[in-house]
Amino acid sequence: VSGQFSDVSGLVIEINIVDITMSAKDTINRKRPGTTKYSEIGLKRTLSPDKGFWNWAKKIRDGNLDYRTKGAIHIYDMSGGMIGNWKFENAWPSKWSASDLSVDTDDLMQEDVTLQVELLTRVM
Repeated sequence: VSGQFSDVSGLVIEINIVDITMSAKDTINRKRPGTTKYSEIGLKRTLSPDKGFWNWAKKIRDGNLDYRTKGAIHIYDMSGGMIGNWKFENAWPSKWSASDLSVDTDDLMQEDVTLQVELLTRVM
């Protein structure tokens, strides 16, 4: 599944803190890194005829157990030069939604996808 998105959120890693109390002569509290958590990635684009993310989420809903995949997010500047590149692993869509449609506005419908990821690496 691929696409061009206007908004990306959740390129976040968070390292949990483990407090360790050591006592010898004096009691000392030390902070150590614990497990790493990866935020869910949010993607947003104008609704298009491409049903790739919808079909992926539908497969999971229908019980398909082969749903995790690898992927990448490439960020480009206005001139088309790449300014950021992230790779992720074991991703799967936990949410798909389309914005409301209203005849009172010229706003285009938006497609929102939320991906759960188990590893995020910044390449560039």
